Formats: sequence, C-alpha cells, structure tokens
Amino acid sequence: MMRTMFSRLLMCTALAAALPLAVRAQQPAETTEPYRMLRSLQFVQDSVVQGDHSAAEMQRFMLETIDKRLRTADAAVFEDTRNVDAALVYAMSGGNPDTLEFLVSRDVAGNFDSKLTDALRKYLNGKGTLVAKTLADLVPEYRDTKIGGYLALVAANVAVTKDPNESLKFYDLARLAAPGTIVEEAALRRSLSVSLDSAKIDKAMRYANGYARRFLHSPYASQFADLFVKLVVENYEHLPHEDVLATLDVMDDDRQREVYLRIARASAIAGKQDLARLAAQRALELSKDNAVAMSALANLYGGLANVPTSDVGNALQAMTDIPDTALTASDRALREAARAVAEEVTRMPDSLPVSEAPVVENAAVNPDLPQDPRAPAPAPVEAKPQPASADAPADTASDPAFRSFVDTGRSKLDAIDNLLKEESTSR
Repeated sequence: MMRTMFSRLLMCTALAAALPLAVRAQQPAETTEPYRMLRSLQFVQDSVVQGDHSAAEMQRFMLETIDKRLRTADAAVFEDTRNVDAALVYAMSGGNPDTLEFLVSRDVAGNFDSKLTDALRKYLNGKGTLVAKTLADLVPEYRDTKIGGYLALVAANVAVTKDPNESLKFYDLARLAAPGTIVEEAALRRSLSVSLDSAKIDKAMRYANGYARRFLHSPYASQFADLFVKLVVENYEHLPHEDVLATLDVMDDDRQREVYLRIARASAIAGKQDLARLAAQRALELSKDNAVAMSALANLYGGLANVPTSDVGNALQAMTDIPDTALTASDRALREAARAVAEEVTRMPDSLPVSEAPVVENAAVNPDLPQDPRAPAPAPVEAKPQPASADAPADTASDPAFRSFVDTGRSKLDAIDNLLKEESTSR
C-alpha cells in the first residue's frame, strides 16, 4: 500500500513538472530554457528506476519535447553553459544522437567543447573504442560538473571490453556523482555484470546487495535478477551464505520466490542438486498463499534435483502429477527430459536371451545380466575354448535386442543432454 501511494505521489509530481512544458511547447521555442526541461526529464527517469513504471510514457514525451526544443533553439541559447550541459546530458540519456551532430555543426561560437563532443559523437555512433583514451582523460576534467556522472558512465561502457578494472573505477565514479539516479542504477547493474565476468566474486556480491537495496523496483531489475542467479549458482560453494541471504532478505516475498525459483531451475540444469533442492524448498515455503503455478514450479525443480538420487521414483511421480497448464512450454520440455532420464534409470532392460557360452566368474553372480561388450573378456572358469560353430548362438553384443536396448537408451540420453544444454545457454 505504501509503495502504491509513493508511486502515485511520484507520478503526480512528474506530471506537475512536465505539464507546463507541454503548454510551453505550444509557445515560441525561445521561452523555454533547455536546462529546465532537462531537469524534468531527469526527475522522470529517476522516478522510473525507483519503481514508478507509469512514468515511462512521460519519459518518451520529454525526450521528444527536448529534442524539438534543442533543434529550434537560437544559437545564443547555448552561450549559457547550463544549456550546453543539457544538450550533452540529453544525448547521453537516450536522446537522438543526430541532434548533437546538428548542434555541433551550428556551433560557430565555440560554446561546445570540440574534444568532448567529438568523443561523444563517436561513442553514440558505435565507435567508442576509438576514443577510449580521450574519454578516460575527460572524466577527471568534468568530474565535478553536471555531466560528470554521465561522462563517467560512458567512459566505463567503452573501457569494459579492454580494461574491466578501469571500467569498474569509472562506474564507481558515476555512482558517487549521481546517487539515487538512473546513472547509479545503470552503473550498479553493469558493475555487477563486469565483476561477475571477471571472477571478482566479492565485488559482485557487494554490487548485488547494493542494487537489491536501492533499485529492486527498477524496470531493469529482471536483468539484475539474471545476473544474481548466475552469481549464486556458479559460485555458491565460495560465497558467504549470509551475504546471499542478506541480499535476498531485502526483497519482498514475491521477488524472493521468483529469484529462488530461478536459482532452483538453473541449479537443476547445472547439476547442482543440493542448491536446487534448497532453493526449490524455499520457493515452496514462500508459495503457500500464492497461485498453484508457483508451487508447481517449485515441485518441478525440486523433482529435477532428485532424479539422480535414490528418491528418483518419488521425484518421477511428483513431476508427473504437475498439470501441464501450470508450466510454460520450456518447463514442460524440461519435465519431459527429466522424466525420460528417470524412466531410463528405473526401467529394467528388456529380457535378453542367455548365451550358452561357458560360464564365467562375473556371470556366476547374475547369469541373466548381459555383459558389457566393451569390457575385456574374462577367462573361463572351466572348459577349454570351443571351436567356432555355425550353430553356436550369437554373442550378446551382437544380439539385436541388446543392441536395441543400448542404442535406444543412448539416443534418448543424447537428446536430453542437448535439450539441457540449450536450456542452460538460453537462460
């Protein structure tokens, strides 16, 4: 209830800030200062990442309005450095990159820093690596200005491919320059990704905890959830469990359940049964007052984790009992794969003809057990080798029933392996 009231308050404030701009848009362009319009855009964007998703439409309106204002502004408007900064921030905030090109081409008075605008134009046109050093040099120069946080974010995005350590430093600068804003949200989320890819697990955990505490209601939080699940599943044995729980504890029950389900699914596919069972059980506990579908998913992933155990029979029955309507297409495919594995594990082989060959030691334990054709032939207990005869029964390895049993099982397991690999890479 409190979050709903807060979201409504943010939206009302955003409308109050932006509606006058809609009115002024009908008036002569010179009556509205670009930097004032940018403040409204920043407020709306920050509201979005704080959880007010209804402000997204207002953000699009603001970007279009500012674009029109910048293109129709008299060149004298940019004698005010606040308006120059507004144009640069607009370009770095998802604005039309062609507008910056347009403004620079008209800048005969030199109001725009040519070194900076040249670097930004290349970045916005996908050639940021060509100006990586220039951007890195510009960050300290503009650190304490209105564009400092945005510029640090751009420099970090460019540095990430060649120097992840430097990119993390720039992301940290961006966060410090613009706390609580869309800049900090992007910097935290990308820092988590970079540190995870660079195997900086301790840093990744700190970034994950910071994001969960500050931006859990951002529209980009699903990307964070994917990264957090990857962090936990791939590094669970090395992570302090109290840090993982501390990050999960700041989430409400719905988000906790979703993350636990994702962890259970990814763990089951990765073959980490203990973690899969633990996460599935926790998701099940959080699903008591929720839809049946949530419990179905928790049971499915818990069942997947139990397939390789002695409890495979119960796991198979539990998965079979889940109605198809409670699962997505990909989860139904996962269930079928797991069910095929479980059935292969529990199925007795088809009855095979017993060879009349001389008895050997391991056959004495279970004469009906077909021998592995790849194993070295044991020495016979008694009887000397018999000469081959046209009437002698076929060897077990060449028996059609045995070959069918082996080939069928092998093809099923190969198909299941391929499916699980596809599922793993698609997440």
